[in-house]
Amino acid sequence: MRRLPAGGRAALTPWALLAPALLATGVVVFLPVLDALWMSLHQFVLFRPNVEPFVGLANYVTLLGDPTFWASLGRSLVWVGAGVSAQFALGFAAALLLNRRFAWRGMARALIVVPWALPSVIIGLVWTWMLDFNLGVINALLLRLGLVAHSIAWLAQPGTAMIAVILALTWQGFPFFAVTLLAGLQGIPREHYEAAAIDGAGALGSFWHVTVPGLAPVMATALLLRMIWVANSLDLIFVMTGGGPGTATETLPLYAFLKAWTGLDYGYGSALAVVLTLLLLAVVILYAARASA
Repeated sequence: MRRLPAGGRAALTPWALLAPALLATGVVVFLPVLDALWMSLHQFVLFRPNVEPFVGLANYVTLLGDPTFWASLGRSLVWVGAGVSAQFALGFAAALLLNRRFAWRGMARALIVVPWALPSVIIGLVWTWMLDFNLGVINALLLRLGLVAHSIAWLAQPGTAMIAVILALTWQGFPFFAVTLLAGLQGIPREHYEAAAIDGAGALGSFWHVTVPGLAPVMATALLLRMIWVANSLDLIFVMTGGGPGTATETLPLYAFLKAWTGLDYGYGSALAVVLTLLLLAVVILYAARASA
């Protein structure tokens, strides 16, 4: 048997080392994706487990005429837009603060990751208790400060339920931006700030002309990753409201989940999941194209 030349073996070595991880990724990620795509082309309802007729694009045609789909898509846009924006703003402010020297800075840097490390179920339960109509600490605080005249049923009213779950999402996700942007801040050379000061730039000028451009690549990557994660998330909403009251907080991932696991319509639920994947893929492509332009 012919032996590969040394250069050929060196080129194949990284692939050989990556092969187990690639195989595991293929089994865990790509096979379920292909299975979901296959189910979306069939009438796969568990009420009739032995009947799986091929219906082609019928589920997708039904989806386009489904008003609940369009409503859940609109709520998903609000969920992602407001949630990620609030997380980014709070995380950026926290990163700027943690980049300064003050007592117990190391402890603050360690504690800020606690919300990010907690499971979403725990966060959902904690915020549900905090927002409780009778015993919630948020209502008690607002009443003591005189900001409201009576307690608010945050999770029971369509007008406040989405605000409540976005608050919980913001608290959960802002440490990701804080830690990521803090690492980016520490990568900006001090010489850039010194040069800006010599040119007469104040604190605000240094921020706009040194900090923001220096963090631009980090911000772009962090925002893209977080948008994908939030767009796919449903656990926090499921724990806090279950999509209610009514459908006030039912986003597209939750609608697909409920269709499959509550309605037992895996075909239609898979079609919803495939459409969500395609929408996210389109956003990633547009985002990457704009970033590279």
